[in-house]
Amino acid sequence: MSRDPRRPLPPLDQPALERAALRYVERYATTRAKLVAYLHRKLRERGREGEVDVDALADRMAELRYVDDRAFAEARVASMTRRGLGARRVRDALRQAGVGEEDAGEFHDTLEEGAEGAALAFARRKRIGPFATVPMERDRREKQIAAMVRAGHAPALARRIVGLPPSDDDADWEA
Repeated sequence: MSRDPRRPLPPLDQPALERAALRYVERYATTRAKLVAYLHRKLRERGREGEVDVDALADRMAELRYVDDRAFAEARVASMTRRGLGARRVRDALRQAGVGEEDAGEFHDTLEEGAEGAALAFARRKRIGPFATVPMERDRREKQIAAMVRAGHAPALARRIVGLPPSDDDADWEA
């Protein structure tokens, strides 16, 4: 059944808001904060009919474990470090997603322990340092260091990796 594009959508009541929340959490891995932001946006777009309680709905979704900030953080940390992103960038992404400090803090040691491995993964992906095909000039090395720092790696670690000579054997650099 298609809707007339000129006719506005009806305002949301509590059952309609619950259906929207269920559709959202079944489609996206999300945090409680992102769910609340989504529901508030829907209410701004369509208006409300009757009494709606977004926070209670988000709490219920969390109780039912449809939304789990810790599991979201764990998956995001693993994904981002595999892609070679550094601890600062991962922490920023978790903060932006609304993961609380108590949930994000659990992964602080994991990020610090895996910092060199993530930096090497980034260097391999971007062909930097030991993964470059030829030695780089100074200005190019500075750009590579800047790229690693933007990816969330510590400047000292970025300088050390970029300063490594190109190697023919990738087996020496397994992270």
